[in-house]
Amino acid sequence: MKKIVFALAIASVAFVSCKKNEDASSKINSENPTTQSEVAPETQPNTVAQEGQVEQTPVASSKDGTAVANFNKKEHDFGTIKKGTKNETEFIVTNNGNTDLVIINASASCGCTVPDYPKTPIKPGSSAPIKVAFNASSPGAQSKTVTLTTNTATGSELLTVKANVEE
Repeated sequence: MKKIVFALAIASVAFVSCKKNEDASSKINSENPTTQSEVAPETQPNTVAQEGQVEQTPVASSKDGTAVANFNKKEHDFGTIKKGTKNETEFIVTNNGNTDLVIINASASCGCTVPDYPKTPIKPGSSAPIKVAFNASSPGAQSKTVTLTTNTATGSELLTVKANVEE
């Protein structure tokens, strides 16, 4: 009898707490509604992937009141580095949407990679740094990712750091 009551309680909580097609951006955007007629779509080039190289990627503004995260780069290669060294890079995120961009969380694929992200909302048209520290603890080719949980249409963004670690 206890098992049945417990199962019914869990099922009712799950049923009440889950609403169809609801995500973090809809909750955040409900505080700052924007109608579609207020926003004009536009596309701009995004530049500078690494020093001396220009990376052209389309940057679309939001049509539906969501934040749009664009990065100066989504991947950074430290090249060949020594084992035991701490290496840092900075990704610049720009909000090209029409509502505040909120980075809810940043999680790394490994404990050797530590992201430092803005904890306050990024206003439309503004930029902010995301610092990523990589501690080279084992030799060989390394590729680590940082997943940002955001209020963008996709709900997450992925950044990558790479290195060839030598003894």
